Amino acid sequence: MSAAALPYDRRPSDLTPVHTEELPLTPLRDRNIPAQAWVEAPAALLHLGDDIGGPEAQYKRRIGRWLLWRAGPANHADARYAAIDASDLSNQLTYRLFPDGSGEGTGPSGTVHERFRTWKEDLRDHG
Repeated sequence: MSAAALPYDRRPSDLTPVHTEELPLTPLRDRNIPAQAWVEAPAALLHLGDDIGGPEAQYKRRIGRWLLWRAGPANHADARYAAIDASDLSNQLTYRLFPDGSGEGTGPSGTVHERFRTWKEDLRDHG
């Protein structure tokens, strides 16, 4: 039986070291995996939230070959997402979500997206 789903901000941080191939395919609902627990974490991920108050990036899910991380709160907040190619950790993309709900990020197709949904769809379609 799996643990009950918790709101993202109430999930305990699981600092157990985890390798790339061990990161779950689907969203976690019972805990957060912080960037510092990912053994192969690129330096850029460890500093993803530095310019927005320093929140540590948390693992969210896989989208195709992309590993999705977020620094900062969800939903119309001051946050930044990173998508890191699991087969080439130097291949990294970001999406910036601003407090007013607007956002911007370039997808793997080279298209600049203003909506988070279309950025994620670009990851899916090129993953």
